Amino acid sequence: MAKIQAVFERLQAQGRKALIPFITAGDPDPALTVPLLHTLVRAGADIIELGVPFSDPMADGPTIQRASERALAKGVSLRQVLELVASFRIDDQHTPIVLMGYANPIEAMGVDAFAAAADRSGVDGVLVVDYPPEEGIEFAQILHQYGLDPIFLLAPTSSDQRISQVAALASGYIYYVSLKGVTGSASLDVAAVAARIPEIRTRTGVPVGVGFGIRDAATAAAVAEIADAVVIGSRIIEEIEQSSADQACTRVFALLADIRRGMDAATNRQGGTTWVR
Repeated sequence: MAKIQAVFERLQAQGRKALIPFITAGDPDPALTVPLLHTLVRAGADIIELGVPFSDPMADGPTIQRASERALAKGVSLRQVLELVASFRIDDQHTPIVLMGYANPIEAMGVDAFAAAADRSGVDGVLVVDYPPEEGIEFAQILHQYGLDPIFLLAPTSSDQRISQVAALASGYIYYVSLKGVTGSASLDVAAVAARIPEIRTRTGVPVGVGFGIRDAATAAAVAEIADAVVIGSRIIEEIEQSSADQACTRVFALLADIRRGMDAATNRQGGTTWVR
């Protein structure tokens, strides 16, 4: 069984929801990435999205753009990101890692070569922002050949046809973008998300995670009551960039542990998860 699926099944049995934090590989320095990954796990992360730095991250707001710029200034490449995942795997073979990024570095490496290298490094899933489902069929097939989950995005503006296309290709989970715009750009409209998630669930048995606009334990708890996973990125990046290197792990742990507690309290009140595969 794929590790991501196993995580959701375990959480379903426990009546809990997945916490999926995001950081950018190499930000603020490659030497800090693996310690930060372990910190996220200790704070309660179930799955981790690891950003591949890119010079033109079109879906990302200023906070994550700055993280990419800091990593690129350190010379962090896709190959180095895979090396960091392999280093993380020395001490953690269980926490799923999803690479999140853009098509250009993957195309430069070659899709098949990338999938093989990602598998060897210990990657479990891949989310490529600019691979829409219409253009992602072959990519998803190649990932599946290596046991990797293709993760796709849906948005408030996604049509029924787009939802069905994503449902046909995605595995692991579907990432629902909770708002129109880029990461970190607006506050979360929980009611709008709550109205949209059931429509997606009618077309897929894949868990649905919600990201964009989640900044604290209260919003994370609200999302945990209606979705299968909470994805949080910009707020973590802010904590990293506002701290010194020797305090980054401490501050990230405090933030994420608080979010984990909020999520668990919410799902305890709710009485379990709504996801059925």
